[in-house]
Amino acid sequence: MDIYKDFHFEAAHRLPNVPEGHKCARLHGHSYQLRVTVSGDAPEPSGWVMDFADLKAVIRPVIDRLDHYYLNDIEGLENPTSENLCRWIWARLAPTLPSLRAVEIRETCTSGCIYRGD
Repeated sequence: MDIYKDFHFEAAHRLPNVPEGHKCARLHGHSYQLRVTVSGDAPEPSGWVMDFADLKAVIRPVIDRLDHYYLNDIEGLENPTSENLCRWIWARLAPTLPSLRAVEIRETCTSGCIYRGD
């Protein structure tokens, strides 16, 4: 069974490795939507995979590191594509969240990335 929790954060970035003249080479920002999915059984007596409050507590420090920052200045996010952002988040959550199944980033209403680990 999979459960998920959604989060949002605001951040600025630019993509340094795109072709010259590409609009994403310019400084811009996104209202990112993050979905973190975990998997497991939902045994009784709790009947749940994980307490959503516990999931939020694990994810909160990651969100705090990203929200209202310039992503390019964060170590490991020098090229902050949605794909690299998913991998970066996964790397920080996986050690303390062994049931992690997917990290999804939506940078716009119509564009995003889903990462399911290595």
